[in-house]
Amino acid sequence: MRIRYKPWARKELEESRFYREHPEELIGKWKKEYQNPNAPFFVELGCGKGSFIAQMAVRHPENNYLAIDLVDPMLGLAKRKIEQVYKEANKSIDNVILTRFDIERIFLILNEYDVADGIYINFCNPWPRGKHHKKRLTYPKQLEHYKMFLKPEGKIYFKTDNANLFEESIHYFEQSGFKIEKLTRNLREEQSFWENIETEHEKMFTEQGILIKALIAQRKGEINGTN
Repeated sequence: MRIRYKPWARKELEESRFYREHPEELIGKWKKEYQNPNAPFFVELGCGKGSFIAQMAVRHPENNYLAIDLVDPMLGLAKRKIEQVYKEANKSIDNVILTRFDIERIFLILNEYDVADGIYINFCNPWPRGKHHKKRLTYPKQLEHYKMFLKPEGKIYFKTDNANLFEESIHYFEQSGFKIEKLTRNLREEQSFWENIETEHEKMFTEQGILIKALIAQRKGEINGTN
């Protein structure tokens, strides 16, 4: 998703106490960055404008959350969204961290010591052209990277508006040794599917009559990535 340049974003991020500028320096040490280092740990890959991570984190103070995106303008908006949501809830921001990094190289910032209970992937780029499929966040190569830090029996929560990406991702997960715990091709009709937080993208697509697809994939195997 393209977004206009935000001249204020870089300065605000650098001054924010819940933004980390050099995530590669924290590999294996992320949990120590939180007030409660023993809390369950969840990662959102591609946090966008932050509406999902802000609402999920404020609803669940018992968990810690790390949200990753690649561009400053997006992270700047996410930072402001988190501040807004926590202010409205009259809560301190102590269980969510933002950072900027290329998710294709996530193995450089998260490892087996950063054991994650779950991963969220919401409306990622579908990369529709065949030669670009390997850039998808659900592509088998990427799923193998996630196994480096996703705990055994940990889960990936994935939703998208793109039918082709969804159907092919089902095969990606199965090919990589994940178990599809549940799936739906019309999330709005299954209110009990999971604790759904509607993102800006989701609302827009739903208003356009586009069905939202979702699945939960459970990891099997050892923490080092073997099945």
